[in-house]
Amino acid sequence: MEEDRRKFLRRIFGAAIAAANPAFCVPAHLPPLGPGRNIVIGAGKAAASMAAALEAAWGDADYEGVVVTRYGHAVPTRRIRVLEAAHPVPDAASEAAAREILAAVRNLSPQDQVVALISGGASALMALPAPGITLADKILVNKALLASGAPISTMNRIRTALSGIKGGKLAAACAPARLVTLAISDVPGDDPAIIGSGPTWVPGADYRLIATPRMALEAAARETGMAAEILGDALEGEAAELGRAHAALALRTPGPKLLLSGGETSVSIGAGPAGRGGRNMEYLLSLALALNGAAHIWALAGDSDGIDGTEDAAGAVIGPDTLARAAALGLDAADFLARHDSYSFFLALDDLVVTGPTLTNVNDIRAILTT
Repeated sequence: MEEDRRKFLRRIFGAAIAAANPAFCVPAHLPPLGPGRNIVIGAGKAAASMAAALEAAWGDADYEGVVVTRYGHAVPTRRIRVLEAAHPVPDAASEAAAREILAAVRNLSPQDQVVALISGGASALMALPAPGITLADKILVNKALLASGAPISTMNRIRTALSGIKGGKLAAACAPARLVTLAISDVPGDDPAIIGSGPTWVPGADYRLIATPRMALEAAARETGMAAEILGDALEGEAAELGRAHAALALRTPGPKLLLSGGETSVSIGAGPAGRGGRNMEYLLSLALALNGAAHIWALAGDSDGIDGTEDAAGAVIGPDTLARAAALGLDAADFLARHDSYSFFLALDDLVVTGPTLTNVNDIRAILTT
């Protein structure tokens, strides 16, 4: 029966991701082709899959373009060139991609149309230093931000200030052409100025949110066939602290019930060495410790893009036997948490959730099942 509950949680996670699949959500939001040139640009972890969905909808019409996605996230396209660059820390390919995208929208007319495909990860993947700033400067700042535990909204505001393309600057470069943005949100609150650091967002812009964390959580809730409560789609803060808070909530929640939540937590890495792991696995390890083997609670947490932090797993799953199985292997769960080494902990237990790149990104999906 326990294995059934783990499979149930994986199915819920899959339903949330499927709701944000670009093949499903791009076509319904595309504008018609414009009378002049039609240029497609984009950046983010979902940029290539969004471009492929656009091509499937527009077929062999007259359009062209270029998008950039994370290494390993490219998919075949016919008319739109797909570039790859580094994430979460930019590299030289990130700067080259930004310059190519800017070049693609030069010298347009009012009869032309630009469709921008923006998703989470665009900040690192399309990195053009502002005047007086070097790429090396931006890399140092990105590394410091990632280790700081700062919320994504704060990180992206700092990135915007150091960028020559974010914060509406790409939108300005598209003028006087018509600009339509299709965006998949991975940020709490779905603020278009924060999604990918807002390269195509200006007040009054034609900006279309085609998938959001809330939509994904609602799809997961529909999949359950049982009572489900969405605790929020924009939860932030330290991953371990949220794990403890959710454990207390789950312990006083009569089952059967599913508690769903989204958002983006953070992990503050101190001065000491850190192990391997991401915010979702850190959340789960903290949750398991606080639940202390409660016999009626299972949970899964994962990043909807398929990569929690920098590892090859989306997240992990826990059950009432997690701590007991760890102890039998000689693993001290509290020690792994203190060293931010949650990936190694769940790898040893064979409890990682591995999906590979999902080619979309609506942030974290957390599900707690009480029976």
